[in-house]
Amino acid sequence: MDLHTAPLQSFDPPDPGSVDIVFSLGSGAASAFLTTFLMGAILVALVPSYTERRIDEIRENVVGAFVYGVISLVALLLLSLLLFITIIGVPVAVALLVLAIVLWAIGAAIAFLAIADSLVGHEDGWLVALVVAAGINGGLAITGIGGLVSFFVGAAGFGTVLRDLL
Repeated sequence: MDLHTAPLQSFDPPDPGSVDIVFSLGSGAASAFLTTFLMGAILVALVPSYTERRIDEIRENVVGAFVYGVISLVALLLLSLLLFITIIGVPVAVALLVLAIVLWAIGAAIAFLAIADSLVGHEDGWLVALVVAAGINGGLAITGIGGLVSFFVGAAGFGTVLRDLL
């Protein structure tokens, strides 16, 4: 046995399935980071008083906001399903789902900003809190199981935003 070829003979190529999982988790984490950062930046730049009021509301009643968010999400999904079944309601269902996605992104950004603000504050501006909020969401997304925690945080934010609108 030649010593120069022995390591090459025992080399196993990576499993293609594991590469897909790593890419999927990485792209999901990047997407979560960017969505939270960009939506949060838009919120603190355009409507800072609204953002701070929603952050305060989450802090005051996080369980109520979470329950309201989950119930609202289930109701929206059921209503969308019913609208899809009628065929004529498909455009309304699509519009409703797009609106729900946008409101979820706004709510999740606010909820993650509430967490980040509790950790680092925003006395010197929102940039550090934005990066921390986005980092938390991206970090949760990259772990896979952290997506469940991210869902809970997003549901609380979604409930807070919907409660203000309704």
